[in-house]
Amino acid sequence: MKVVVAGGSGALGRALCRSLTDEGHEVVVLTRRPREGSFRQVLWDGATPGPWARELDGSAVVNLAGELVDRRPTPANVALLTRSRVEPTRALAAAAVGRSVGVWVQASTLALHGDAGEALVTETTPPGDGPPQMVGVARAWEAAAADAPADRLVVLRTSIVLDRGTPALDRLAGLTRWGLGGRVGSGRQWFSWIHVADWLRIVHLSLGVPTSADGPVRTLPADGLRGVVVATAPHPVRNDELMRTLRATLHRPPAPPTPTWLVRAGSVVLRTDPALGLTGRRAVPARLTDAGFDFRYPDLAGALADLLRRP
Repeated sequence: MKVVVAGGSGALGRALCRSLTDEGHEVVVLTRRPREGSFRQVLWDGATPGPWARELDGSAVVNLAGELVDRRPTPANVALLTRSRVEPTRALAAAAVGRSVGVWVQASTLALHGDAGEALVTETTPPGDGPPQMVGVARAWEAAAADAPADRLVVLRTSIVLDRGTPALDRLAGLTRWGLGGRVGSGRQWFSWIHVADWLRIVHLSLGVPTSADGPVRTLPADGLRGVVVATAPHPVRNDELMRTLRATLHRPPAPPTPTWLVRAGSVVLRTDPALGLTGRRAVPARLTDAGFDFRYPDLAGALADLLRRP
């Protein structure tokens, strides 16, 4: 299969391109800044159709384009996060008109549900009311892809993807190693997560090209996945359990909690969004579970052991 990847230069994009190439698929990365690499790269501006559009003929599309969310929740940054997702999605959709795009895998985020409290989040849960840097950005992102001209559209609402060398895991592990691995705020906020290996397998499944190591999924529709799919591990944890598991994995002693006021103050220094640590969602992958998808890393302890203990 030929797969055109927008946002292929980010950490998840690079991991996906490697996994697709390893399975024998042709990968084309749309990029604003071509750089040395093992994948064919095609220049685009991420905003308007251009000569790159011919790459979409007879291809699948994976759209991961968007700026990192780890920044202060100012109006300017919310506008940047929104624009960096909406403009590339609209450009892809415009370029795909009249071309034969078999499947379109559209990235989205469980942040669409904001701070969901104790509610159980699945594919049928309605979006939250805020904050705008989460819900507003995610709503606009999904809306831009709603009419994507493809035979099949899959919208992956993804939780926090755990992988080596990514901001989320590096920051959590760094704080824990420095003795700051106590609960954050109340510690009761939910943390939905997924190991990068399982996320990659879900993208392959969405494309209709499961990896060679995967067995058949029992109840997958004959014409493939379509619509909203929650891409998260089946066992979310509270923040208190997250930090305890990190300490155990890294062999660190108990640590004092980080009060809410300190999280808010520290976020100014670190130029990040305190909501990333103080809010959460208790999400489960209902459609994947019903289909019999076999997670390699269903539990947090196993996922962290694989990512943090292995050289």
